[in-house]
Amino acid sequence: MIAVSIPAAEPPAPSRSPDRAHTVFQVEVLCNGRRHTVTKRYSEFQALHKRIKKTCKVPDFPPRHVPHWMPKALEQRRQGLELYLRGVLYHNKELPQDVLDFLKVRRCQQDPKASSPS
Repeated sequence: MIAVSIPAAEPPAPSRSPDRAHTVFQVEVLCNGRRHTVTKRYSEFQALHKRIKKTCKVPDFPPRHVPHWMPKALEQRRQGLELYLRGVLYHNKELPQDVLDFLKVRRCQQDPKASSPS
């Protein structure tokens, strides 16, 4: 069983120029009783979505154009990405290798009823 959550998003560092700033999302992965964290940028989620949308069921992907420097918008994006990942896990009994690689998981038993999309 794989379960995921995104408990935190790190806003861009103030020292960076605004055009080069990016937010990093902390993705907690629980697989067969083992927990680890991977850090991902929005663009990495988007790249995953583009790779898997033709081969498996995917929920709607959160929109790109939100002012990421605003805390409320950042929280909405964090929630949207978390719901997206949970939806991918819930709706696909067999996960594509791209998803496992994204979550840095080698092997995991997948029970779709164990990770609800809500």
